[in-house]
Amino acid sequence: MFSWPVFGFDPARTHSAPLRLRPPFRTLWKVYGDSSFIEFPPVLAAGRLFFGTNHGLALAVQAASGRIAWHRQFAGCIASSPAVGNGVVYIGLMDPPPCSGSAPSFLAALDARDGRTLWRFRAGVIESSPLLAGGRVYFGSWDHRVYALDARTGRLEWSFATGDRVKGGVALAGRTVYAGSYDGYLYALDVRHGGLRWRAGSGRLGGLYATPSVSHGRVFVSSTNGRVYAFSLSGAELWSVQTGSYVYSPAALAGATAYVGSYDHRLYALSQATGGTRWTFDAGAPISGAPTVIDGLVYFSTCGSCSSYESNPRARRTFALDAATGRLVWRFPDGEYSPVIGDQERLYLTGFTSLYGLAPRG
Repeated sequence: MFSWPVFGFDPARTHSAPLRLRPPFRTLWKVYGDSSFIEFPPVLAAGRLFFGTNHGLALAVQAASGRIAWHRQFAGCIASSPAVGNGVVYIGLMDPPPCSGSAPSFLAALDARDGRTLWRFRAGVIESSPLLAGGRVYFGSWDHRVYALDARTGRLEWSFATGDRVKGGVALAGRTVYAGSYDGYLYALDVRHGGLRWRAGSGRLGGLYATPSVSHGRVFVSSTNGRVYAFSLSGAELWSVQTGSYVYSPAALAGATAYVGSYDHRLYALSQATGGTRWTFDAGAPISGAPTVIDGLVYFSTCGSCSSYESNPRARRTFALDAATGRLVWRFPDGEYSPVIGDQERLYLTGFTSLYGLAPRG
């Protein structure tokens, strides 16, 4: 059975999956989370979708029917995707609303069948989407650290201290874990013991909220300073591209292209090798979350709550563009952050407060 076990689909966080799904789509079901928003997309395993809301509601939903299998209410905000594997859901918690980072929090391991807690690991505020790989769970925290835990027991394997908050998730390629920090550095850590292989950026990369992604011997990371960076696997900066505003969006990697959204309202298709712009698309509103590439289309959402002036619900839309040309192929009247995951039969779209199950027409 097909699974989408972590944010970004794979340990390298490429946000690209080998599926055959094309619009137009019809809506099969819709699940309303709660009165708060859903900031990150679900993960998928054994026919169930797992996700959380900003008010701390964790849900398991049957992928075929949209039926809620179980739900758990936590005191802290959930502002990341879970990870799932071997019958366990790993989910990071922030402090209670308004999620200001004023109190420590924890990573919870939940039984995927019924949602009961298997173990908890205390850390600082966790806004990082956990990564599950090789029997370990990796995540970052506002306490400035990157953690690696034994996935079965929750025992600490190692931790590494950066100079500031680690808000994004980490990426894994080979024997290296890549993590960005708000201290302006990108870190490469040894997956076995957490030792520092290198750090790049000379502290000038700005706040690295976006989860790194890795492909073709390069590490890509976006910054709140408005730039998208590419580094070699040895830490050398290969190129950077300036956009017109903040970049909270991780890069989706497919073929030889990196797709990334900016608060300047544009989705950029960049050459992975040179950073050269292949095309851009003006979506008319800020783009905050990660794009997803499926079957030659790049999906992304525009944010109705990202304006510094006022909320604009009409801006909450999801787009599908031809990945080669940037031509608009399909749109959906809901979305906010990172929009879609999928399997062989359905596309699962994350709206502002609801999750949708969609199937191709015909």
